Amino acid sequence: MYLVEIIFLALALAMDAFAVAVCVGLTVPQFKLRNALIVGLYFGLFQASMPLVGYFIGGVFAERVAAFDHWIAFVILTVLGAKMIHGSFKKDDGLPREASFAFVAMLPLALATSIDALAAGVSFAFLRVNIIPAVVIIGSVTFALSMLGVKIGGAVGQKFKSKAEFAGGVVLILLAVRSLVVQL
Repeated sequence: MYLVEIIFLALALAMDAFAVAVCVGLTVPQFKLRNALIVGLYFGLFQASMPLVGYFIGGVFAERVAAFDHWIAFVILTVLGAKMIHGSFKKDDGLPREASFAFVAMLPLALATSIDALAAGVSFAFLRVNIIPAVVIIGSVTFALSMLGVKIGGAVGQKFKSKAEFAGGVVLILLAVRSLVVQL
């Protein structure tokens, strides 16, 4: 696999993380580099580690997870999307509704957006891809796009508030549905 192909794969794998990062940014009242770094690090590290895991454990584990990985992503993204939609209808009490950047909030998001990278890692093993540069590229691209997503989401969220939060919830649910449709 050539460098250009790995970069395009990294971009494709990072799209879910980017979309979720935009949704996270929608709920942040003010852009903070620290928050963007947290999102970027979680998503980038998970997106890099999943192909690495897939590479080393090969087809055995991937076959078992492939049967239900789309359901895991579907449930997590649907619940988060529904929560955002519900939150968009709450009357504004003057207090900002800000996304949590704690481990318990970021872990399911990072996991849900990186499950497809596990299968990429399995294919890397069969294609004899040099895994270290591949995971560095995948992680770096996801890190950068996730930080950008938080920034974009914050800019849009401040202008459109509850409408943007509603739209972000819809996007998460559409990503959840897509994870099922792609598997059918």
